[in-house]
Amino acid sequence: MASLGPSLGATSTSTPVEIKKRDWTKIGLITVVVLYLALILFIPALNVFVQAFSRGVGPFLKNLTEPTFLNAVKLTFIIAAIAVPVNTVFGLCVAWVIARKRFPGRALVISILDVPFSVSPVVAGLMIVLLYGRNGWFGPLLEANNIRIIFALPGMILATAFVTLPFVAREVIPVLEELGSDQEEAAKTLGANNWQIFWRVILPSIRWGLLYGVLLTNARAMGEFGAVSVVSGNIGSKTQTLPLFVEEAYKQYQTESSYSAAVLLALLAVVTLVLKEILERKTRIEDVDKEA
Repeated sequence: MASLGPSLGATSTSTPVEIKKRDWTKIGLITVVVLYLALILFIPALNVFVQAFSRGVGPFLKNLTEPTFLNAVKLTFIIAAIAVPVNTVFGLCVAWVIARKRFPGRALVISILDVPFSVSPVVAGLMIVLLYGRNGWFGPLLEANNIRIIFALPGMILATAFVTLPFVAREVIPVLEELGSDQEEAAKTLGANNWQIFWRVILPSIRWGLLYGVLLTNARAMGEFGAVSVVSGNIGSKTQTLPLFVEEAYKQYQTESSYSAAVLLALLAVVTLVLKEILERKTRIEDVDKEA
C-alpha cells in the first residue's frame, strides 16, 4: 500500500507545461465559441438595431404606426391568443394521460407528439393545404358550406397550433412523472373530486413547468414563419403576420420598416429569454427546497 502512494500522487499532479497547455486549450475553445456566436448571433442582431435606428428614433416610431404593420401585429397576437390556450389545454391532457396511464400504443402517442419537432414547418403548411385547400380532401365540403380555411385566419391558426403542439406537454410530462401519484391518491381518499385534485394538488406542483411550456409555445407562435407563410398567402393587411411583414417589407425595399418590425420581434425574444431564466431559477429553487 505504501508503494501505491507516490504513484497515485505522481499521476494526480501536473507539470507547469501541462497546465499551460490546458490553459491555452481552454482559451482557444472559448475564443472559437465567442467568434462563432458573434458571427451568427451578436453581429446580425446588432445590425438589426443599427439599421432600424439609422435615421433616428422618429422614423423608427413612425414605421411602427403604419397600418400594414399594426395589422400584422394585431393578427400575430390574435393567432397566439387562440393557439396558445388551445395547446395549453391539449398539452395538459396529453401530459396527464402519458404520465399516469400505461396503455398499448403509449410509445406511438409520444412519437406522434414529437412530429412537429421533426417535420419542416413548410411541409406542415403543405399538409394543411392538401387537406383543406380547394382541391384537398375536405376542400369540396368546405367550399360547399362557404367555409374558407386556406389563405384565411383559420388556416393560419391551424398551422400555428401544429408547430406549437408539443411544448406544453413536453415540459409537463417529466414534472408529473417525478411528482408521482401519491398526493392525488391521498386527495381522493380524503374525498376530493377530480377538479379539486387538479386545482389544489396537480396545478401547484406543475406550475413552473407549465408556465415554461406556455412561454415557449407563445414565443414559437409569434415567431412562426414557414407553415404560416404556406397557408396564409401573405396578403398585406389581411393574412400577414409580423414575421411575414418583415420578409415582405424587405423584398419591397422598405428596409426601415422591415428592420423596425424585426426589432420588435427581437425584443419579444429578449423578454422570452428573461422570463425563461426566471422560471428556470424558480424551478431550481423549488427543487432545492424539496431536497432539503
